[in-house]
Amino acid sequence: MLINNTSDLVQNIKDRKYHSVVITTHHKPDGDAMGSTLGLCAFLQEFIDDVVVCTPTDYAENLFWLPGNAAVIDFEVNPTLVAEKVASADLVFCLDFNRLSRINQLGELVRESKASKVMIDHHLEPDSFSEYTYWNHEASSTCELVYLWIKEAFGQGFITKDIATCLYTGLMTDTGNFQHNNTKPFTLRLAADLMEFGADHLEIHANIYDVFTLDRTKLWGYCLYKKLEIIPECRTALIYLDRDELRQFHVQTGDTEGLVNFGLGLKDIVLSVLIIDRTERVKMSFRSKGTFPANEFAGKYFEGGGHRNAAGGQSTETLEDTVAKFKASIQLYKKELQAI
Repeated sequence: MLINNTSDLVQNIKDRKYHSVVITTHHKPDGDAMGSTLGLCAFLQEFIDDVVVCTPTDYAENLFWLPGNAAVIDFEVNPTLVAEKVASADLVFCLDFNRLSRINQLGELVRESKASKVMIDHHLEPDSFSEYTYWNHEASSTCELVYLWIKEAFGQGFITKDIATCLYTGLMTDTGNFQHNNTKPFTLRLAADLMEFGADHLEIHANIYDVFTLDRTKLWGYCLYKKLEIIPECRTALIYLDRDELRQFHVQTGDTEGLVNFGLGLKDIVLSVLIIDRTERVKMSFRSKGTFPANEFAGKYFEGGGHRNAAGGQSTETLEDTVAKFKASIQLYKKELQAI
């Protein structure tokens, strides 16, 4: 279901009433986050002189090639400049997240800013912090929503090759290279549109997926050979990593992205979970098949949420206690998982 109250916003942009815009996205941005922010940035620069993308944290190197990436400001690297940009902005676009807690310390700066806030997002249960909203939880990605918003409100003539490249990247990554169940016929038609606007699907795929470092390759091999556990009665695959293991393989941002999906490739597995002991909290990723609500499970037990078949969570407990809690909790869903 689409929620769209941006008609006044669109007219103000067309009338060039805004002079300074900040676009931000969630911490540890993925392909959809960076594709949507950079694609929107390139579009808004047709109407507004000062448009900048500010991320709350760093992100994976396989996204650095995206058009416009060189101008991105990382809040962790330059907090003073980002704070100045947010404080002086007329508009703050919030893409691919719907709660200000998802952008860490940057969230309070956005909340306190006098700028109008705009949310474009596809995740469930959005908070009401924005004056303008373009939201649909049935969309495959935020890149899909950015494309539709531009097309419907301004016309396809504004979609350049660079914008199409950014948006195709997010569409591809958030659908798991068009293999997840959020891939619908409309998704593929949209991908075709973006290719016609200049997105090179082969080049984009190579830039995203064909860039494994040796350390990352060894890490994945280690996880699949040494760390993969099966909970057969719950049709669940589990991998968990401690901080020593992260140091052993020199893990960088993005190195574990996609690892959780491997579990779902196993016969009879319907839930795959990755648990990692990060610096401040234990982080968790959940992927499921069919009707099992990964987002509801993550929300009930691990302060998480997301989509039915793709969710995240976290824990302030130790890695050992978090793993034990997960193993105990998932047993309560044994019958439900066996029935899928």
